[in-house]
Amino acid sequence: MSNNVYSTDHSSSVLRTHTWRTASNSAGYLLPYIKPSMKILDIGCGPGSITIDFAKRVPSGSVIGVEYVADPLDGARALAEQEGVKNVTFQTADIHSLPFDDNSFDIVHVHQVLQHIADPIKALTEMRRVAKQGGIVAARESQTLTWSPPSVGLDKWLDLTVRIAREKGGNPHPGARIHVWARDAGFDMERIQRSASAWCFSSPEERQYWGGSMGERVKDSGLAKKA
Repeated sequence: MSNNVYSTDHSSSVLRTHTWRTASNSAGYLLPYIKPSMKILDIGCGPGSITIDFAKRVPSGSVIGVEYVADPLDGARALAEQEGVKNVTFQTADIHSLPFDDNSFDIVHVHQVLQHIADPIKALTEMRRVAKQGGIVAARESQTLTWSPPSVGLDKWLDLTVRIAREKGGNPHPGARIHVWARDAGFDMERIQRSASAWCFSSPEERQYWGGSMGERVKDSGLAKKA
């Protein structure tokens, strides 16, 4: 992604967090539209866990995962090989200037990407360009985080991450604005579908996973240096 404003990095702690994500738990809204022969582009693929899950669902199709840097892609390729998935490839690409022809993909997907770039409207315009006529451009972004009981420490963590993202030119937690960006990118408002879903980390194991992974990201990624 040119104009990259990613506030962490692709450290091992960040990638471990992202590897938990799959199409099932992070793109459930999209699954009913996936057909076996589709060609899918997954932008901002990170460690490839969502990308590979897509590939399993299009056995006679293909999936390309792209990242703006090469750092996580060897791990993504290794994961695909480990899981025996052969209809997926990974490469570097800039979301603002994708190296693909017009009308190339049945689905063009991003997950938690638009908030990390300076010009999400330009990105959506480019996603629209490479999607086939009648295809799908899909985006899921966070909107809010909440916890109970209240936690001063978590409140400070959230405030810090939001401030750093904004200072770098990002758009933290923009879920409620995606449809507005899409309109400005030239999409037909009557065809835009909106939905909402949630992750809930409630069991002791889930709380340990989320809290531990966020703590590691602050300490081990670029976030601590930026703070």
